[in-house]
Amino acid sequence: MTYWLQELQQKRWEYCNNLDAAKRDSRMSPTPSDLSKGLVAKDNPDLSILSQNASAERARNILAVETSPTDLVGEQAASQPAPVQPSSINFSLKQWSTEIKNSMSSLRKGNNENRRSIFYTTEEWEMLDPTPKDLEDSMALEEKRKHLAEGSKGLTSSAFPFDFGRIPHKTRRPLKDMIASSKNRNSSDSSPTEWYAGNGNKLVSELQLKYQSQQEELEKLKKDLLSQKELVRLLQQTVRSSQYDKYFASRLCEGVPKDKLELLHQKDDQILGLNNQLEKLNLEKDNLQQEVKNLKCKVGELNEQLGMLMETIQAKDEVIMKLSHQLSECEDSTSSQSGAVNTSMAACTNKELQELDRLKDNLQGYKTQNKFLNKEILELSALRRNAEAREREWQAKYTSLEAKLCQIESKYLILLQEMKNPVCSEEQSPAREVITQLLEDALKAETSEQPEQAFFKPHLVSEYDIYGFQTVPEDDDEEKLVAKSRALDLRSLSLSENREISTGVKWENYLASTMNREMMRCVELKNLIRSGIPHEHRSKIWKWCVNLHVKKFKDSTIPGYFQTLLQNALEKQNPASKQIELDLLRTLPNNKHYSSPTSEGIQKLRNVLLAFSWRNPDIGYCQGLNRLVAIALLYLEQEDAFWCLVTIVEVFMPRDYYTKTLLGSQVDQRVFKDLMSEKLPRLHAHFEQYKVDYTLITFNWFLVVFVDSVVSDILFKIWDSFLYEGPKVIFRFALALFKYKEEEILKLQDSMSIFKYLRYFTRTILDARKLTGIAFGDLNPFPLRQIRNRRTYHLEKVRLELTELEAIREDFLRERETCVEKRDLISDDEEDS
Repeated sequence: MTYWLQELQQKRWEYCNNLDAAKRDSRMSPTPSDLSKGLVAKDNPDLSILSQNASAERARNILAVETSPTDLVGEQAASQPAPVQPSSINFSLKQWSTEIKNSMSSLRKGNNENRRSIFYTTEEWEMLDPTPKDLEDSMALEEKRKHLAEGSKGLTSSAFPFDFGRIPHKTRRPLKDMIASSKNRNSSDSSPTEWYAGNGNKLVSELQLKYQSQQEELEKLKKDLLSQKELVRLLQQTVRSSQYDKYFASRLCEGVPKDKLELLHQKDDQILGLNNQLEKLNLEKDNLQQEVKNLKCKVGELNEQLGMLMETIQAKDEVIMKLSHQLSECEDSTSSQSGAVNTSMAACTNKELQELDRLKDNLQGYKTQNKFLNKEILELSALRRNAEAREREWQAKYTSLEAKLCQIESKYLILLQEMKNPVCSEEQSPAREVITQLLEDALKAETSEQPEQAFFKPHLVSEYDIYGFQTVPEDDDEEKLVAKSRALDLRSLSLSENREISTGVKWENYLASTMNREMMRCVELKNLIRSGIPHEHRSKIWKWCVNLHVKKFKDSTIPGYFQTLLQNALEKQNPASKQIELDLLRTLPNNKHYSSPTSEGIQKLRNVLLAFSWRNPDIGYCQGLNRLVAIALLYLEQEDAFWCLVTIVEVFMPRDYYTKTLLGSQVDQRVFKDLMSEKLPRLHAHFEQYKVDYTLITFNWFLVVFVDSVVSDILFKIWDSFLYEGPKVIFRFALALFKYKEEEILKLQDSMSIFKYLRYFTRTILDARKLTGIAFGDLNPFPLRQIRNRRTYHLEKVRLELTELEAIREDFLRERETCVEKRDLISDDEEDS
């Protein structure tokens, strides 16, 4: 074997040297299309551009398989004389590579698209296409081999285990086809034996055993073939790497630096690693493709089984339907035979039963109807008796009121006649007696001695309103009469408002819509609050408004903050506690919750004022804070009332509003004067004309937010908007009160009457709806930015005036010390102290 391979290599070498120069140059510098024509072509540009010199000679000696000719293959190449071996190393390398490559050439695939050895798994090595001469030789050898096969009954006479010219170029087949053809040949060889043997069982069993043994041998050969392929691939890589190392070592040692040599080695290692990775990936790809094919086959089998099952179910359904029809037909036939006999009897029985059931239902219905009608008759009789009793009562009441009206008309006529034409002196005039009698009748309390009059007289005015304020005072008769008249007017207004659509329905709808979500500021809520919060919802809305404004303060405090402040104020010395105790009973004496020391509101009022004085020592306590807290406590608990006071003093009002100097309050009065001149110029000019300082009246409005200045219904509607919108509401309602009575004030023509009217005119305003319309409608626009700018302007002026007053006071004290005559003079502050 070795001898013939050496001879083949020598013939290739001589063939390369005998080529002409042009052909040799083209083969030494092949084009990309020629690279695929080599026996084992290497895709390496560094080798394809080498010139014909000594280095090329050495490379050709090492890589002789790269430049081997294409004209000598198979037996022709083996018949050539053996070449001279250049070196022992080159001989060994070329020997093994050439032997392996030529031995495998007969097993390459036969299609033109992939002309590669089945032992090569990369694209670095390709097989050469046979030349026409090779084709002719191979065809001649194939004919010769056929004759030999006929003479020797299938035995081959090839001296080599793999014959290069055995299979023509056009009829190349893979190993699987070759194995199949071998099997067919074996079967064809055995067919005459079967023909002569007949159908004997013994021969059949022997043939089956022989076939099975051949199958097992074939499987073993396939496994051996796979292992040989892997061995050849590993040897191929080893030979290739040895050739590269030898060639580059001999070439680069002539003057190439070591670092480049190391770099080339690294690149070679990387190439080998990448090739190995590529092989692994290809194997994984093949495995995955095979799995996909298997899964597709399984899916197809399952689909076929599913179709078969569906057909089976459909067939069973048809059988069930057919049996059901047969069963129903049998039942119908049976019932028709038995029913013909009993038809007449059953018809009569059914009619009688139906008639009996109908009569029973009618009887039950008549009984129920009778009970209902009897009940209705009894109820109608009771209603009729009640209506007759009420009619008699109304008739008696009408008669009594008509008689009383006649008496009052008679007294008024006598009074008018006496006023027109007095017939007696002033002391003995009957008009005075009539007036006195009328006043006594109006103010006379109802006694138990006149039950019929008490029954017929309506209780229009109660002693206390829903807020706890007295409706009629107990001391002054004149004030009693005015208060009772005011209470009757309020009652009349409330009755007239109840006839219209109540705002309570709107509030119920809004609160129902916010039941599952938190309330947020919006136009709808603002309009509802301006129209007034119903009594039953005021506590909830006030608490929400307060928490909305003091959330930042509450978040920065510890739990139990109010109780801690109260405990400190009670245990430690508090300079404000004395003044607080003095003002407790003077807070709201006309309210039943604060009228006596044992009243429920007094202790709560004390706790809130003490806790606030401890929280804010700069203010401590100021007269006016007690009234703010008292109003808040009517709808809030102690802690919520405390935070309400914090909201008013520390959030709404400017600084120094409730301090000793009341600087912020004085500034707001000057701002209010500017707004009066802008919004109500006629009334402002009227006050200026008669030099009436109306800020003496309005100062208390701002300080306590209208407490004790307006009737209770209007007061709490003002507080509703005040707690939601802030201090701008005070300016709105103060202007609205003057706007409400503007015409009456303009009719007064002297300062005394004007000032006297201003002291009580707010108590005569009873229509809260009209006042709210003026405050939030007629006075628009009303920007808060304008109020803030004017506050800033007047604050500087008031501070300058207070500085001047302080300087005058110091001069006065200095002069009093120096002058003997003025030492007895004291100031107001000294007198108070």
